[in-house]
Amino acid sequence: MSNFLKNAFRDMKESAKAQHEVDKANFEAAKAEAKANFEENRGRNTFAKAKADAKKNWDDAHMTPAERAARMQAERDEQIAAAKARTAAANERLDAVKKKQTD
Repeated sequence: MSNFLKNAFRDMKESAKAQHEVDKANFEAAKAEAKANFEENRGRNTFAKAKADAKKNWDDAHMTPAERAARMQAERDEQIAAAKARTAAANERLDAVKKKQTD
């Protein structure tokens, strides 16, 4: 029983270390993206962008539930269409590879 607990705690420790590495990498990526966005927009008039974002948020907040549901359904349909296109492209590549292997 004691070996079981030792192994379980060792596995948890290793898992925590691995997750920490993933978290560090994600944090560094987010930090780099934020810095890149800042540098790209440095010296530019970002008030216009902020105003456009505020208007979008205002419009989103004042939608009726039916409008919001329709908008969300449209976004889901777009995502489904994109996923089907990616699936079709992957299947075409797979077919090409299979055809090449049989030749």
